[in-house]
Amino acid sequence: MPSHRNALVAVVRQELAEARGTARAVLAAAESARGEAQRRKRLIREAYSTCLAQLAEAREAARQDILRRTQSEAATLTRNVESIAALSAPGAAGTSWRYWTPTEPERVGRPGLLRIGTVAYEAGEERTKLPALVPFLDHAHVNVTGDQQDADGVISGLLLRALGTTRPGDVRLSVYDPERLGGTLAGFAPLTTSKLLTFVSPGGLSATLDELVEHICRVNETVLAGEYSSLAELTAATPGPRPEPWRVLVLLLDKAELKEREQLERIARTGVACGVHLVVRGLELPPHPTVERIVAADGRATCDITGEMTVRLDDPPPPEKIAAFCRTTAERLREGPPPARFTDLEPETLWSQSSAAGLLAPIGDSTDGSLVPVPLGDDPPHALIGGPSGSGKTNLIYAWIASLAARYGPDELALYLLDFKEGVSFARFTPGPRDPSWLPQVRLAGINVNGDREFGLALLRHLGEELRTRAQAAKRAEASKLAELRAEDPTGHWPRIVAIIDEFQVLLGGRDAVADEAVALLEDLARRGRSQGIHLVLASQDISGIEALWGRSGLVEQFTLRIALPKARRILAETNLAAAVIPRFHAVVNADSGVAGANRIVRLPDAGDRAAWRTLQRKLWLQRPIECEPPRLFDGDAVPRLPDAYRPAGPVPAHDPAQVGSSPGAVLGERIDVAARPARLRLGRMPGRNLAVLGTRTDEACDILAAAALSLAAQGPARFSVACLDPGAEHAAARLVAELPHADWYGHSELAELFAATVPDGIPHYVLGYALDAAGAAYREGLKALLTDGPEQRTHVLGWWRSVGRLRDSLGGIGARLDTIGAWVALDVHGAELSPLSPQPGGPVWYPRRRRALFFDRSVHRNPEVIIPYEVNSDHT
Repeated sequence: MPSHRNALVAVVRQELAEARGTARAVLAAAESARGEAQRRKRLIREAYSTCLAQLAEAREAARQDILRRTQSEAATLTRNVESIAALSAPGAAGTSWRYWTPTEPERVGRPGLLRIGTVAYEAGEERTKLPALVPFLDHAHVNVTGDQQDADGVISGLLLRALGTTRPGDVRLSVYDPERLGGTLAGFAPLTTSKLLTFVSPGGLSATLDELVEHICRVNETVLAGEYSSLAELTAATPGPRPEPWRVLVLLLDKAELKEREQLERIARTGVACGVHLVVRGLELPPHPTVERIVAADGRATCDITGEMTVRLDDPPPPEKIAAFCRTTAERLREGPPPARFTDLEPETLWSQSSAAGLLAPIGDSTDGSLVPVPLGDDPPHALIGGPSGSGKTNLIYAWIASLAARYGPDELALYLLDFKEGVSFARFTPGPRDPSWLPQVRLAGINVNGDREFGLALLRHLGEELRTRAQAAKRAEASKLAELRAEDPTGHWPRIVAIIDEFQVLLGGRDAVADEAVALLEDLARRGRSQGIHLVLASQDISGIEALWGRSGLVEQFTLRIALPKARRILAETNLAAAVIPRFHAVVNADSGVAGANRIVRLPDAGDRAAWRTLQRKLWLQRPIECEPPRLFDGDAVPRLPDAYRPAGPVPAHDPAQVGSSPGAVLGERIDVAARPARLRLGRMPGRNLAVLGTRTDEACDILAAAALSLAAQGPARFSVACLDPGAEHAAARLVAELPHADWYGHSELAELFAATVPDGIPHYVLGYALDAAGAAYREGLKALLTDGPEQRTHVLGWWRSVGRLRDSLGGIGARLDTIGAWVALDVHGAELSPLSPQPGGPVWYPRRRRALFFDRSVHRNPEVIIPYEVNSDHT
């Protein structure tokens, strides 16, 4: 070996030795750091235990001291009242007007108490102010008497707090103000534009009372229906929003007599249970448990709930604050009630549902606030989602995945997620550098696969295998559907599978073998998958241009669940125009193949917020079963590195034929499939067991040869001869020689020596040729003899030629036979150029792209497969 190559190999070996020494030092330092960290943790734990013991002693001493002294009952009562007040009147219900803002209530929750002022209380030598609270919505009528100005201030404050602690539209006011014709509560007038406030004319009170009485009768008969005693009880016991709004009648009277008194008393007795409340000034209502009396005068008041204690009334709320709040409320109501929040999709108990009979999960709510569940099961079995760019497909899919994952555990649901867009939509469901958690139901997530249609095909093949497995199990159990199979085989693992493929038209685009096989697999899965619990969800911007679906109406007809986003085309039936008129953040859910009569309009929550997703996902991740494994993430933009398992772990004896496997396998790259398996080339004693790497991308060709050689060296004793005829590949070749246990390096002038040195001795011998097309005609016969006779003597050539034409020239020219090349890997070589080596006439359909190669092994493949060459020679590997 010439001295300059020896020197280069020596330099590389020195670099590798230094790198290994550095790695060992780093590992030793890490081990030392771990020991130091454990020691610190032990010291912290001991210090914490000591602090806890001291704290316990201090508490015991304080308790003994308290027992020795008599604590004031008044002080204890004060603290209790303050705590209860904070819980009973949070936010807008109890905040002073200076800091007051409306509070968004819980989706389902009973209103608490409302503040009207403060109560002065003396606790020992201290004088304390406590909030004075009164009941109202779902609790009582309010009867205010005494000074009219003070009474009006109490009423306006109560109404503003009631409106500020409920959702827009949940409270509807009717005001009877015969003397001032509505002027007393003029600040609330903006609510009239949204029909939340009605001013009753002086002659219209009787009709208003009659309407409220009829409303109470209707609620009792049709809403409560004898099953519940009140709307509050019904709301607490059933999911979804309150079924009826509160109706509040405000009577501002200046005389004690009223001819409609009998109707008023009837409402006072029965109204609260049905959500009808009275706020009366100037007229005393008859005594009843649901009537809260307030007597106001000179800025002070007494009321039933505070007893003999005097209340110092708050000042009336500022008129500008009332008007601003009412204008905002009216605008919000005109826009419609806010949609369900992401957290509203969570059930009360996680993973509490069984998927045996199907899947049912809401993706949003309807305009009345009730959640809209979306089914997947025997009917409908599969779903189509459509919407143009920016219409919210990803947000909808996130909401659906969240709702499903919260209801069905990993034993009930398996998710396969594939996104053909250029993005990372589904990466958040897999472990990442910033968040190690993952969604336990996800088995596979594919991102940036717009250039890897083969991965979509691999997913469909995997689902096809699962379908066959389930069909065989169902046949043995004499079951016709998944529910029956699970009943007959309760110990089996048969979760429902949902495969979501976003922008699926990319997979079916083009007239080639990938599209043809994908359509055939989709048809089989769509037709037979429903009975075996395999469901497809295909999302697209538009399906009108998918050539692969032309003439295959039977495939589309299997997707009876249609979800159309605003301006979606051809998802619903042609006569169904609902998608054209719905606003943004809405969707049409149709479980009857898109016919107009089956539409349900859904308002979608914001499901894209990473913080909200991380909260839910971490909650589910912490609850995962111990055997639950992380999902596989396929990133089309990531280059896989050669795993350590395929590298030699240490020195290997060079001359021990007993340790040699019968048919070692060279690892060339990663297959594009669900399991991330390596692409292997078996090198047995058969004719043609040689490899040709074809193309001009030097770095990838060197990586393929290096991966093959290192993986072969890891399998047992072997000899390697490296011939590098391209100066651009010299460093990669030197690095490989330095890392191989037993390797010799040959230059151009030593090729004859190389061909003569291949003496069979039972040990596999691998000849690695970099740019063998540069060898020249003088070595043609020696190369041909090595390719022809070598495999039978356990000598195999793994060579790189920069084109198919140059490979043919190396073997004898245009008429040369290429039978000695039993396997090849093509890089930037077009399909037509591969015709002499391909089983397909005219060559395979292959469009070269970076970090992708076409692999064909004559003894294994019917058609070439796309692989991803491992990264081997870069600095960080």
